[in-house]
Amino acid sequence: MVTGEQFDEEEEVELSLRPQMLAQYIGQTTAKDNLAIFIEAAKLRNEPLDHVLLYGPPGLGKTTMASIIANEMNVEFRTTSGPAIERAGDLAAILSSLEVGDVLFIDEIHRLPRAVEEILYPAMEDFCLDIVIGTGSTARSVRLDLPPFTLIGATTRAGLLTAPLRDRFGVLSRLEYYEIEDLTEIVERTANIFDVSINQEAALEIARRSRGTPRIANRLLKRVRDISQVKGEYEISLETTQQALEMLQVDKTGLDHIDHKLLLSILDAFQGGPVGLDTLAATIGEESQTIEDVYEPFLLQKGFIQRTPRGRIATEKTYQHFNRALPKAKE
Repeated sequence: MVTGEQFDEEEEVELSLRPQMLAQYIGQTTAKDNLAIFIEAAKLRNEPLDHVLLYGPPGLGKTTMASIIANEMNVEFRTTSGPAIERAGDLAAILSSLEVGDVLFIDEIHRLPRAVEEILYPAMEDFCLDIVIGTGSTARSVRLDLPPFTLIGATTRAGLLTAPLRDRFGVLSRLEYYEIEDLTEIVERTANIFDVSINQEAALEIARRSRGTPRIANRLLKRVRDISQVKGEYEISLETTQQALEMLQVDKTGLDHIDHKLLLSILDAFQGGPVGLDTLAATIGEESQTIEDVYEPFLLQKGFIQRTPRGRIATEKTYQHFNRALPKAKE
């Protein structure tokens, strides 16, 4: 349901790292510039911003962007998630508590139950709720008006959204993997918030191994900071950074031990593929959805694997990465 409970220390740290306004947000230039125009236009008309769908791989800042939109519009930010809304009445309670212009953020919106999703249609289009009172022959429908609001949905799997729901969003914004330069700036900003000094080469090394993802960059920085402090360094050095990342089993391209497990399984157990997702998941002991949502997008973008109608196959780049000779049929 709508959050409001106390955060633990880890969550408070995460919140402190999040920028509050668009001007502070690093990277995602296209999405940021477009949203800045749409927000300014809505404010000039004194209207709520049109409904926004943010989609892309996990860890790229969808929740942060949603919070920034609320800050830029100077309205309340209410947040929940698809799996947390189990019944239509849950969503109706949330919607009826909104004030004019409020931003309602639904994370993992693709996981909304179908009955709940249908409640959203009139709420998004006409700002009203259609509620059925009674059962059987005595049942009747009552329409309740809602204040104009902005719904921001976030998803890592836009393809799972139904067409009727997707079409009701006026602004569709895809967040892309970050460039190394932007990630380096994020690492340096986070280090400053943590009140630690970091060598520029060390920040660049963390950025290179962060899979284009700020969340991973910040997580790696925390662990590198731990080792640097134990060593008594005044400034996080490149040598300590490399040592820490090796301990964390993150290689120079950002692949971690699960990526290695996945790719080596395709190479060794399935002779380079093709192999089906469920078979691969069972082989390495990971959930197929975790592979598809967390690991595959980066491996696909960087060209380590390919999807085919028959399953996943390892590319020439994967053989080169592990210093393996290409099978004759693949040469």
